Amino acid sequence: MTKNRTSMADIAVHAGVSTATVSRVFNGVGQVSAETRRRVLTAIDELGYDRPATERTPATPTIGVIVPELTNPVFASFAHHLQEEISRAGGICVIRSQTPGATSEFDHLSSLLEHRVDGLIFVSGRHADLLADLSPYRDVAERAIPFVTINGARPEVPAPDFSTGDALGIRSAVTHLHELGHSRIALLTGRTHVVPALRKAEAFTQVMGELLGDRSPIIEETFYTYEAAAAYTHALLERGVTAIVTGSDMQALGAIRTISSLGLSVPDDISVIGFDDTFLMSHLDPPLTTIHQPVQSIVSSAVRSLFEALATHDYSPTHADYVFSPDLIVRGSTARVR
Repeated sequence: MTKNRTSMADIAVHAGVSTATVSRVFNGVGQVSAETRRRVLTAIDELGYDRPATERTPATPTIGVIVPELTNPVFASFAHHLQEEISRAGGICVIRSQTPGATSEFDHLSSLLEHRVDGLIFVSGRHADLLADLSPYRDVAERAIPFVTINGARPEVPAPDFSTGDALGIRSAVTHLHELGHSRIALLTGRTHVVPALRKAEAFTQVMGELLGDRSPIIEETFYTYEAAAAYTHALLERGVTAIVTGSDMQALGAIRTISSLGLSVPDDISVIGFDDTFLMSHLDPPLTTIHQPVQSIVSSAVRSLFEALATHDYSPTHADYVFSPDLIVRGSTARVR
């Protein structure tokens, strides 16, 4: 970028700051808050200018982040916010995504360790799988490399976990449907050998028993994908359900597709509730009633905890669970039962 008055002024107007503030960001002198610096850098990016060169020192921590496939919008959201928060905390973020049949989580982990990352964040990984080998996590702990997990972890994993209150979300969804007069409610969720899906299934069974006296409610386990949910929805409709609670927005979209293909209406014939509240769910027809995952709050707390560990000389890894309350966002995909 040419540091002329016109471009500086453009950036200042776009960021809502003074030209002098923009100059301080470019020259790295003077006091500029982290939030103001972020606004200036965002304006630079949006206007197409080159960012000022930043000096990376040996003290700048590199954080490895491993997320599942980014085709699911909720994981893309986690990746985006993690990148943002790590940068704001003064670190460099290296994101790796795993795809079924391609590079595994632990292959990515080996590569990141070879590159000597200073800390690690695992999102919806093997740490939450009740069938998984946990030795790679123990190896990271023995190396005294701080790490945190997101979205459920087994208590044997020696790290703090930050996750959505799956049980609270399912309870609020079923309560909402019960208030609308539904009694034939099904849960379409993930495989229950994974902690978040297990929490959803257990909560669903409990609340269905409390509200409706149904001690063996309808639960279908499958993948968190559009295609899998679309296929499983046929069986649920054959069993006469009037409402479906899903474990992800992608599953909700698959269920709605099958319902519509059979000439039925959402929500007039079948009510559907998603889980995540990912981008564009409010713009569907009908807009999706869903459980909002507090991704920003989870990420902020996880990154803050990791950087506190990085600054601790006598770091000692221990397990802890931090659960964040989700919100039921009521939109147009649920209605009173006919």
